[in-house]
Amino acid sequence: MDDCLPPVSSLNREREQRNSNFSKSYLQTSDLKRHCLRSSLSIMSTFSGDETAPFFGFLGAAAALVFSCMGAAYGTAKSGVGVASMGVMRPELVMKSIVPVVMAGVLGIYGLIIAVIISTGINPKAKSYYLFDGYAHLSSGLACGLAGLSAGMAIGIVGDAGVRANAQQPKLFVGMILILIFAEALALYGLIVGIILSSRAGQSRAE
Repeated sequence: MDDCLPPVSSLNREREQRNSNFSKSYLQTSDLKRHCLRSSLSIMSTFSGDETAPFFGFLGAAAALVFSCMGAAYGTAKSGVGVASMGVMRPELVMKSIVPVVMAGVLGIYGLIIAVIISTGINPKAKSYYLFDGYAHLSSGLACGLAGLSAGMAIGIVGDAGVRANAQQPKLFVGMILILIFAEALALYGLIVGIILSSRAGQSRAE
């Protein structure tokens, strides 16, 4: 019966081998943990503030530009259709009726201004960037972008109907321009509020 049992020396060798393999794997795991810890500490040392805050800031910059350009594109397309339809019968009025297209194109510049202001204000390595700052930039971008979108829709609809009516009754030109100015003012309101909100970033706490 004793012949069936393995020798004690072989059991000791197997036990020592298992222990050595466990020690190697433990050391490798410890090295990996130390490496990850050093990497995370180095990242934290170069980043000050909340790590998720820049997401909202960049989202605000994108929203300002995207929504403003959507309004500008809609206003340009809608007014352009009216100008093209009117120009078939009254080609001499095309350059005079191009005003709605120009005013719609300005909306994209408003969004560009806010997007540049927001993006230059996001620099966590130079200055701490907290959630308050991200929310301020997000609200700034949404204010300017959505105001530009609504103004572009108004300019497009008024410009399309206005240039067609102006071709039949020239006395309507001044009234059309006034309506377009007040529609453009909506985007200007969003630009002003966007600048004020973006200036609030960085005032959440004293550095």
